[in-house]
Amino acid sequence: MDHIHVPLSTHPEAPLQVHARYTRVELQAAFGIGGDGATVAAWQTGVRWVPEAKADLLAFTLDKTSGGFSPTTRYKDYAISPSLIHWESQGVVRADSDTGMRYQGHERLGTTVLLFARLRADDRAFWFLGTGTYVGHESERPMQVTWRLTHPLPGDLFASFAAAVA
Repeated sequence: MDHIHVPLSTHPEAPLQVHARYTRVELQAAFGIGGDGATVAAWQTGVRWVPEAKADLLAFTLDKTSGGFSPTTRYKDYAISPSLIHWESQGVVRADSDTGMRYQGHERLGTTVLLFARLRADDRAFWFLGTGTYVGHESERPMQVTWRLTHPLPGDLFASFAAAVA
């Protein structure tokens, strides 16, 4: 099913559309992240802070039963509702760390959180969920954060996301 795509209003220079799919390489290119212009810098983790864009890119996999996830990287990421996402930070992030404080205070600090999700590790592309607003968190190391999506998930994506973690 096709989705109605919405341009990313927070970063008009980045050619991204909410509810479209992108690979990590395409995401990096959209934000001008690269090596020498001929190659793109490796991005192996699920989190990328882009200081020039004042944006946190959070890319996560919903179903971690395959793909070689170790017990320490089987973070519990899922859609709570079409508008709310439960996401776990990297295991070293404390609530009072620079990163934890940036997540919690992103609106006050003028930074943006962009969420990208894929169903399985073998999916090359991530669904761009759009911008998220910090709602709250529990625990730390990892922080269990709830984000409110600016643009709710379409019904089919929400159903797929729910099935992936069931």
